[in-house]
Amino acid sequence: MKLTTFSDYALRVLIFAAIEPEDGLTVSRVADAYGISLNHLMKVVQFLGQAGWLDTARGRGGGFTLARPAGEIRLGDVIRATEGDQRFIECVDKNGGKCCILPACTLPAAIHAAQEAFYRVLNQYTLADVAQKRNRLARLLEQT
Repeated sequence: MKLTTFSDYALRVLIFAAIEPEDGLTVSRVADAYGISLNHLMKVVQFLGQAGWLDTARGRGGGFTLARPAGEIRLGDVIRATEGDQRFIECVDKNGGKCCILPACTLPAAIHAAQEAFYRVLNQYTLADVAQKRNRLARLLEQT
């Protein structure tokens, strides 16, 4: 499974917010630190705000912070939300795809079970877990 750039950026934003929780972060600051697209990142921050992971404020003096403690944000929940209903193969699609053996095939059940296991493992980790080396992460982000 390959995660989308949207999911990658969402995790990066959340990690940045976890290591600097007291500051009102700006999208441009995060984009500069990671060297990534400001426009794309704006959509990510908006999504994370709507999903309840970030508190956002627009305009002068605006920015964003985590909406709840990093220890309450589970990675699997974030990835599930940012990836949406991703299908690994056509027959796993809710509409069933066009495979002629689908009525007798158990592959969709196996793929679904693997996908659920993926999210279950990720949900064993929180944002606090991946941002635990806060000082080192902050120094690395300042170097860019």
